[in-house]
Amino acid sequence: MAESLFQASRQRQGKVMTAAAGSAGRAAVPLLLCALLAPGGGYVLDDSDGLGLEFDGVGAVSGGGPNFGASLHILKVEIGGDGQTTDGTEPSHMHYELDENYFRGYEWWLMKEAKKRNPDIILIGLPWSFPGWLGKGFNWPYVNLHLTAYYVVSWIMGAKHYHDLDIDYIGIWNERSFDISYIKVLRKMLNYQGLQHVKIIASDNLWEPISAAMLLDTELLKVIDVIGAHYPGTHSVKEAKLTGKKLWSSEDFSTPNDDVGAGCWARILNQNYVNGYMTSTIAWNLVASYYDNLPYERCGLMTAQEPWSGHYIVESPIWVSAHTTQFTQPGWYYLKTVGHLEKGGSYVALTDGLGNLTIIVETMSRRQSECIRPILPYFNVSKQFATFFLKGSFSEIPELQVWYTKLGKSSERYLFKQLDSLWLRDSDGKFTLELQEDELFTLTTLTTGRKGSYPLPPKSQPFPCTYTDDFDDDYPYFSEAPNFADQTGVFEYYTNIEDSGEHRFTLRQVLNQRPITWAADASNTISIIGDYKWSNMTIRCDVYIETPEVGGVFIAGRVNKGGTLIRSAQGIFFWIFANGSYRVTGDLAGWIVYAAGRVRIMEKTWYTLTLTIKGHLSSGMLDGKSLWNNTHVLFPKNGWAAIGTHSFEFAQFDNFHVEAAC
Repeated sequence: MAESLFQASRQRQGKVMTAAAGSAGRAAVPLLLCALLAPGGGYVLDDSDGLGLEFDGVGAVSGGGPNFGASLHILKVEIGGDGQTTDGTEPSHMHYELDENYFRGYEWWLMKEAKKRNPDIILIGLPWSFPGWLGKGFNWPYVNLHLTAYYVVSWIMGAKHYHDLDIDYIGIWNERSFDISYIKVLRKMLNYQGLQHVKIIASDNLWEPISAAMLLDTELLKVIDVIGAHYPGTHSVKEAKLTGKKLWSSEDFSTPNDDVGAGCWARILNQNYVNGYMTSTIAWNLVASYYDNLPYERCGLMTAQEPWSGHYIVESPIWVSAHTTQFTQPGWYYLKTVGHLEKGGSYVALTDGLGNLTIIVETMSRRQSECIRPILPYFNVSKQFATFFLKGSFSEIPELQVWYTKLGKSSERYLFKQLDSLWLRDSDGKFTLELQEDELFTLTTLTTGRKGSYPLPPKSQPFPCTYTDDFDDDYPYFSEAPNFADQTGVFEYYTNIEDSGEHRFTLRQVLNQRPITWAADASNTISIIGDYKWSNMTIRCDVYIETPEVGGVFIAGRVNKGGTLIRSAQGIFFWIFANGSYRVTGDLAGWIVYAAGRVRIMEKTWYTLTLTIKGHLSSGMLDGKSLWNNTHVLFPKNGWAAIGTHSFEFAQFDNFHVEAAC
């Protein structure tokens, strides 16, 4: 029989497999999602009574390619708004009201690279923050609804005009308040510009109050295409289902990418549909490409955070993704017969309606699949034999390809391994799986699955102990300098047209007003660089204050916080101000003052600042002359180097140099 052949196949390949968790027969939506038990036990996969909901794909805040690795169907990108959005700022295409530039940041490049690998990848744009001019003095994007809609629609049109990118979906405001009138205005403006194909997702927060608002407002119900919720814990709410709209987990995961994170991803990819009726799940984020010690470190599906070495790690969540993405496509349909397994875990099945079938079975234990949020209720998983019966149009399927993942102990661990095919010709469409904890199976009629191979990445290396950047780049590929990570404000390559000398090409802080923030941005601008482990170091940089009287700039070392915690960053900060004063502080906010004094500062003049930190002592120089020497400094003991400004003001930096005692 097919089941005995399959078990024998596993034994031949030396597999040691483990068990799963849940309860059979739970129906999230009566008549729609039902674990149909066969007489005597087992699970029926049948399309005789029609199909379930249309599958909309698996995605992340980054791209993917077909039939290799993650093979993501959806790429969701931030519409840069100049504000801090977890681990840094992303530049807006309109820093100022009369400013438009559709080449800032890396998202344009990312979308184009994704399209090269998968021309059918679905593109989504969502604002986290907005440039300050939209708020007219308020920290609120809905002051002028038409102006904000124009700003967002301009981004969509710029994507097409400058990069030939068609945006498929647009969001409102990530995890913040929505405005009903704004959503309606946005839809009208999209239509007016010929963008009827662009669909609206709302509200990228919780299921409520958006679902109730849609039920009470027929126009709002009409203009919203998808209800997107974040971190729903695999469950939706009655009101969301009553709208009849597509339900998505439009942001999920954000869990460290070890095997527990992979288990989290495996469980929610199945159970978001089984429990919550969600037809798409999108991970935050695809690639952890930001410094360790920033918030949510290594919470991407893979890790690539050493551009100086080129090192990267293809983590286990990539291969968990492949179990679904390589064997389905948006436009396939779930079967109605999906559900929980009797002794834990879940199963889903999808079809393209043309005879192909993909079954995904997961048995993730609670300890191996706890996401970073929300709290995961207790459940149990144990060894079991799960018998499946293929009925309806699937009853004559002769063979299923089998792909397998086992998470946990390294001696038992397998990632996306192809097993022997499962032959069904003489089994009447019946087969049995022996399931243990923390396993993931894909059984499919498709023969296109591929783990493939890739070159070994370069070896991991720490950030260089000595690093220099003179920013002399006539035509930079990106608007930001490499390795600098803006935490408040935006620092971009700049060309001084009137300066043909040493400072023709510089790095400039370009925001002159605070953005409409998503997080608690600092009152000062700051960009960090280097290795968080650095302790003793010398930082030198040429600086140029553009704002007379009230302007100010700094260089810093041992900066110990970034991301959404940047306001409370401590370190050793060396400031000079246009009013002729200098300061040495122990924090970015300037509350801890180690030293202060007067110094001659002239307008429109370049100065060289030097900061040396060794043990509990620090010294500073201006243009090679000592301002203070061996000043005692306290906490922190280590951190990044940094540059920045006193406020949201224009200022320039050049010839940056850091030398750390590694």
